[in-house]
Amino acid sequence: MTTTASAAPTLSRGRTAQVRLQRFGAFLTGMIMPNLPAFLAWGLITALFISVGWLPNEMLGGFGNADLPGAWQGAATQLVLAEDGTTFRQYLGLVGPMVTYLLPLLIANSGGRLVHGERGGVVATIATLGIIVGSTVPMFLGAMIVGPLAAWVMKLVDSLWDGRLKPGLEMLVNMFSAAIVGGAMSVAAFFGIAPVVSQISTWLGDIVAWLADNGLLPLMSIIVEPAKVLFLNNAIGNGVLVPLGAQQVVEQGKSLLFLVEANPGPGLGILLAYTLLGVGAARSTAPGAMFVHFIGGIHEVYFPFVLMKPVLIVAAIAGGMTGVATNVVFGSGLVGPAAPGSIIAVLAQTSRDSYLGVILSVVLSATVSFLVAAVILRASRKRDLAAGESGDLAAAVAQTEANKGRSSAALSSLVGATGTAAPVRTIVFACDAGMGSSAMGAAVLRDKLRKAGIEGVTVVNKAVATLDDDAADLVVSQRELTERARQHAPTTRHVSVDNFMNSPVYDDVVAEVGASRAAAGAGEAP
Repeated sequence: MTTTASAAPTLSRGRTAQVRLQRFGAFLTGMIMPNLPAFLAWGLITALFISVGWLPNEMLGGFGNADLPGAWQGAATQLVLAEDGTTFRQYLGLVGPMVTYLLPLLIANSGGRLVHGERGGVVATIATLGIIVGSTVPMFLGAMIVGPLAAWVMKLVDSLWDGRLKPGLEMLVNMFSAAIVGGAMSVAAFFGIAPVVSQISTWLGDIVAWLADNGLLPLMSIIVEPAKVLFLNNAIGNGVLVPLGAQQVVEQGKSLLFLVEANPGPGLGILLAYTLLGVGAARSTAPGAMFVHFIGGIHEVYFPFVLMKPVLIVAAIAGGMTGVATNVVFGSGLVGPAAPGSIIAVLAQTSRDSYLGVILSVVLSATVSFLVAAVILRASRKRDLAAGESGDLAAAVAQTEANKGRSSAALSSLVGATGTAAPVRTIVFACDAGMGSSAMGAAVLRDKLRKAGIEGVTVVNKAVATLDDDAADLVVSQRELTERARQHAPTTRHVSVDNFMNSPVYDDVVAEVGASRAAAGAGEAP
């Protein structure tokens, strides 16, 4: 009795900490994800036009001098101090201004909007320019800090006179207050925050350099791979690896940090092992998941396969470490984030001199994760066949309900206490970023509803952070995210699934919607 009583609070605290980390990671993702096209554009321009790119161009890549004749004399230049003490004018190009100004300002605007809407986004952008100008390194970290902070200050200031202004003064006060707060935060960021964030960036860079110098970079996979399965990867990837990777691109032209998390190899190896050695629903689902994971870049689809056998995290770690080690040996890297983590995005962002290393890192990481996963699955195959499933489902996170469609708390939440299904008109699939895996799940359910001849049901996908009680009649999320989804929409019915691609829960939802429509039709009949 004593043991149980003392263990419960510990478990609760651990679960709460995980939810908070997930929420923090989701917030970072909310700043990065909408701006991924800009990151991709920057990566492609870098790969093409820098001095070691596919199509080197002095003006676009930002190298060489400004002594070209003709109309190009009007191109933007900067004064550069040479090693011999002389100065010359150098083209700014596109690469430098994009990573220095455009990307951090976009991140700040997105972060500000998350905190205080459009008004917060404007103030966040103004404030972030201060930290950009006051720093000597790309201020991705600074934008993630100053942007939301400035928007929060603006929100706090707005609350001081909310509903207290005389009619006709609202626009005047709103305009000047935003200008004053934005300007003041910009100055404060320039003098107070920029030096601190610059030092933090330097420390983080020194840690990565120390790991590289001592051959320890592969150890990052010990943290990153488990974090991915627990949906904590966004805090690590978007909060640390992407900013440091961007800084390395500016200094070295490429970075392997972009591939620590985005490498599709480890997940591919695990799914391949399930395809060949799994049993039951896991084996039949794995081939389709491989395509979505490797080509579509939606890594979430392999997480349930690891959760069915948690020991498979060893395979993911081994594959991840192999990929990082391969890139270290070959000195290979990407010129920008590979998002989504598709092999197509990885190859598109690969540095011109890194194709061999990057391709081998994916192939070898997949091979190693497959071999380790194959040994694990082969060792338990006899027991799995006897159980009729692909793992110890009693120890997994309710895999029995998902694979066999048995009665469960998640399924019972679809019906009321009396067993009568409530009408469902709007269904939301929710994941961390609001795209990718949730979009895939929504598409699957829409197709099932269409085939069942059911019309008039809206099925959409959203980020967990944007949910509210008015968003839907039913929210479908992966089991690891359901608790966080309930916090945003506490009175809405929630359903947990372990695999967005193929879950018996979808059939139950279709059946419920059909039954509620039939009941409604019977009630209207004379």
